[in-house]
Amino acid sequence: MLDDRNDPVLIELARDIDQRCRLRGSFQLRSGIVADEYFDKYLFEADPQLLRRITERMVALIPEDTELLGGLELGGIPLVTMLSQLTGLPSLFIRKAAKDYGTQQLAEGGDARGRRVVLVEDVITTGGAVVAAAEQLRSRGAIVDTVICAIDRSNPDLNQLPSVGVTMRPVLTKRLLDTVHQ
Repeated sequence: MLDDRNDPVLIELARDIDQRCRLRGSFQLRSGIVADEYFDKYLFEADPQLLRRITERMVALIPEDTELLGGLELGGIPLVTMLSQLTGLPSLFIRKAAKDYGTQQLAEGGDARGRRVVLVEDVITTGGAVVAAAEQLRSRGAIVDTVICAIDRSNPDLNQLPSVGVTMRPVLTKRLLDTVHQ
């Protein structure tokens, strides 16, 4: 993980993401948790400059033996597309559930069997979506042990990733975003 304490470029990115994406109110998260603030990832994913800055930071987080990048539906798709462009690594688009028509695929874009897939996600709170994707891909023969995310807002007590052997590598943490919040 990159050291966020002495990195002025990362601190500037955190400030820009915080200003653009932190919303206040009452928000029910995918995990069922109700939060009084929300990081609207679509606000940075729809901004070409912020999207590029985030994914440029993600490049350094990719393990060397990665064969495929797997973006989780829906927020991970813009990230994995840009990341694939920056690295030349092929990408997969991973659905929440395999479709029940056509090719009935869970992961679109290629065969992950026997290949190391690094998952790409936008914001992680408990890791539930990542756990589900990792388990489904593993049941289809993929090797999955790492997820890269734009924002880690997880509470260590609620984070499910360690229990399934998935390591998280975030660009930004809630701690850093709180530090730069004005």
